[in-house]
Amino acid sequence: MRTLIFLLTLLLVVGCGGDTPVTQETGQGPGAAQTKQNNLPAAPVAVTMVESGPIASYYRATASLEAEKQAEVLARAEGVVAVLQAEEGDMVQAGDALLRIENDQYRYYLEQAEARTQQLRSAYDRLEEMRREELASEQEYETARADLASAEADEGLARLNLSYLKVTAPFAGVVTERLVDPGQTVNMNTPLFKLVSMTPLLARVHVPSREFRQLELDQTVELVLDSSRKQLTGLITLISPVIDPASGTIKVTVEVADYPAGTRPGDFAEVRIVTEHRPQAILVPRTAVVTEKGESVLYVVAGEDEVHAERRVVTVGFTDNDHAQIMEGVVPGDRVVIKGQRSLKNNQPLKILEGPA
Repeated sequence: MRTLIFLLTLLLVVGCGGDTPVTQETGQGPGAAQTKQNNLPAAPVAVTMVESGPIASYYRATASLEAEKQAEVLARAEGVVAVLQAEEGDMVQAGDALLRIENDQYRYYLEQAEARTQQLRSAYDRLEEMRREELASEQEYETARADLASAEADEGLARLNLSYLKVTAPFAGVVTERLVDPGQTVNMNTPLFKLVSMTPLLARVHVPSREFRQLELDQTVELVLDSSRKQLTGLITLISPVIDPASGTIKVTVEVADYPAGTRPGDFAEVRIVTEHRPQAILVPRTAVVTEKGESVLYVVAGEDEVHAERRVVTVGFTDNDHAQIMEGVVPGDRVVIKGQRSLKNNQPLKILEGPA
């Protein structure tokens, strides 16, 4: 009898042992993954809050800065270059003297015209007095008046030609090239100087036609100089009314009124034009978003007492230099990891060193 009771007891113990969870022995049952992650050490991280704010999309292009006005100053009189009054690199104002041409013939032409005008004016005055006394005919009076008008026109032309001996700047700018030397004989239309207006500078870019409705006159444009990486601000002053059929683009002219010293026509700049603005977007720092296996991922702080990282696949919208718009995956007020996220694992414990705890 005692032997029978012992055998029954032994069988009962063996049967109960078969219900022991496998995970306690092998670690392969349900909840093993959670347990494994929780065994990881707490990762030191910095976090920040998800915010709501404005962000925009940009059309980016590279353009060469151009002068608004540039001209080749030509001689309008014949003669010899007597005095140079401007040199390459000089800043000049409209009307400033650039050089003087010497030619006495123009002065003689003026003196001759003045003498003839004086002679005909005296004859006209006499005929006008005689006409009042009916001593001269109407035809004689009209002929004298016409001769005087012709002489006055000749005198004006001679005076104008004499003024051309002094060559002046047609607008304010910088002399970029001097094309003649003192003592050189010049003729009509001989190039003398090249002059460039330095204010404002223009950037011309060709924007895809699909962006046309987003562009407006006086719209602010951001530019970054290639040479110095300095940021400039410009305004759209012209939008072409036609689309280039070959490229499907529209020419847009951006005016830059203020720029650093040393900026010159020909400098290259990156032009960034806002094509769409979203005033209330969900924003995170760009550095918070990591790419894992082709997916955009954020690590969000989860839990209350024992905080841990929660991996979330997100959809990214617009981006700028500092922020990324998150279309879905987080909401304002969530805390996201911005430092230390690249080595994180899902559900890994966190030790928050910076940011809201």
